[in-house]
Amino acid sequence: MEMRWMLLLTCLLTLQNTMAQHKTLFLAAGQSNAVGMGDSTAAVHCIVGTALEYRYSGDTLVPLKDPVGYSELQFQKANSGSAWPAFAKAYHDLTGSQVVIAAAARGGSSCHYKAELSNYGTWDNRGRLPLFDSAVIKARAAARKTGLRVAGILWSQGERDANAVNAQQLTAEEYEQQLTLLIDQFRAALGSEVNFYIIQTGYYLNHATQGFDAIRKAQENVAGKMKHVFIVYRETGSFKEKGWMKDEIHYNQTALNDIGSAVAKQVVLKEKK
Repeated sequence: MEMRWMLLLTCLLTLQNTMAQHKTLFLAAGQSNAVGMGDSTAAVHCIVGTALEYRYSGDTLVPLKDPVGYSELQFQKANSGSAWPAFAKAYHDLTGSQVVIAAAARGGSSCHYKAELSNYGTWDNRGRLPLFDSAVIKARAAARKTGLRVAGILWSQGERDANAVNAQQLTAEEYEQQLTLLIDQFRAALGSEVNFYIIQTGYYLNHATQGFDAIRKAQENVAGKMKHVFIVYRETGSFKEKGWMKDEIHYNQTALNDIGSAVAKQVVLKEKK
């Protein structure tokens, strides 16, 4: 009897180790809708062991749950729900892979330095508070911790730049050029063929739509001309009609859950291709 229990325990440990080796690492980056301004009580819950978050502080892996993110390297944690548990659950359900998320987003951050506000930060190297180097530091640390390469960058950003286009501080062409450069820089740092997944920018309610339309078009242009760059979610433009806005600019938890699960499905499809 004791031998049977020993054999069963050995089999379970072997299975656990095999499953633990199958992991996929993603960097989640952008501005406030990438941080997550939803409601953690309505967020998706991941089964224990299927999803982890990498924290640079302490170099640790913790169970992925909202509020995702951590106040480190100029980045922020969700206030209080995000899209990432829904993404991780859907991705795991479709692939069986354990998901590791490295969260690197900051509310109000711009893509182009001309759109940067005060101390909100920018993904442009020319700004007052550049974020790119910090994202690479965190992504590389997560890769070392897990022994994985970054499989993809989940990108939700553009509202700040759209406002700057409306204010005539920035052109859509300048945004497009900077987004293209940013993707090239991420690939130079994290791998030449890392996939870049864009959640298309939505709208700022009760504000001019021209700048937002211009940014959405620029994102389409970048995905159309660059390999392994994809628009994986376009429905943000209909969130007002669906009642999925938390306020004038931020998505509510219903929207974030939908984004997460829908993006995961698209990512799996792109990976298969």
